Amino acid sequence: MNIDLKYILNKTVELLNIPSPVGYTHNAIEYVKNELKKLGIKNYNITKKGALIAFIKGEDSNYKKMISAHVDTLGAVVKKIKKNGRLEVTNVGGFAWGSVEGENVTIHTISGKTYSGTLLPIKASVHVYGDVAREMPRTEETMEIRIDEDVKSDEDILKLGILQGDFISFETHTRILDNGYIKSRYLDDKLCVAQILGYIKYLKDNKLKPKTDLYVYFSNYEEIGHGVSVFPEDLDEFIAVDIGLVAGEDAHGDEKKVQIIAKDSRSPYDFTLRKKLQETANKNNIKYTVGVYNRYGSDATTAILQGFDFKYACIGPNVDATHHYERCHNDGIIETVKLLIAYL
Repeated sequence: MNIDLKYILNKTVELLNIPSPVGYTHNAIEYVKNELKKLGIKNYNITKKGALIAFIKGEDSNYKKMISAHVDTLGAVVKKIKKNGRLEVTNVGGFAWGSVEGENVTIHTISGKTYSGTLLPIKASVHVYGDVAREMPRTEETMEIRIDEDVKSDEDILKLGILQGDFISFETHTRILDNGYIKSRYLDDKLCVAQILGYIKYLKDNKLKPKTDLYVYFSNYEEIGHGVSVFPEDLDEFIAVDIGLVAGEDAHGDEKKVQIIAKDSRSPYDFTLRKKLQETANKNNIKYTVGVYNRYGSDATTAILQGFDFKYACIGPNVDATHHYERCHNDGIIETVKLLIAYL
């Protein structure tokens, strides 16, 4: 399979450079829309919630499949403008505050102007606070943003146009290494968006159609549990493309393999569809692991909890340190796209 890894990595980096915390995803969706146009996909629409659904005609129109990935990431929102000239923020999406301590941030004002800042504990300096700085719990109430402007009061902040509700994005620190590893914040799920674009490019480059009609859904609220909420009425099966997990008592993933998920915190996945995916992987010598997760959900199991009736599965590249500073390997990226090609 002549999969264009360079294209997938380039699209991953470009997507990672577009801030898209949950609720602030319009620029990322616009990017995906423009990329689909370049790939010759003209049949698409934007939902009222701002997600994107594309359609690719397949060899068989009597059966309908759908794949998805989400453009939204973790981030924060300004909760309070503090009298000391700093910002109290609340998280969007589930992450540990310690994982972003000391991180550079961008404050996105409603006017479109942006400001630089840093997320710090309210007692950051050990020279000033000693052991309190080391031992203080990192929580929403004990973290604040120091704005890189001459601000000493809440009035100074308001003069900048920064308000409650403004979105906060974190630097991704994306690195692509010569040995095949890629590390960054928010590989979940920008990498999977790029993989789907890579799959579509494979179809175009080889003048191929999917075996069946195929919907492609780019969701924008997955990190908070309501990413995919509009479905074609004739849909037969849905595969969410999302990250697999590496290391830990309930995660045995391998960064050089694709993960096929058997169960997450919400539900087991459809047995017959998972069996087909594993059989496809075995037949095509695709390296994979099977995951059972206690603290994980995908757009697929969210959809099932909404009462939709179709087969559902979840696959994706195995990623280490998810919702922290994440890492995966080119081999796992390729194995995921190979499974999409072989099955779809």
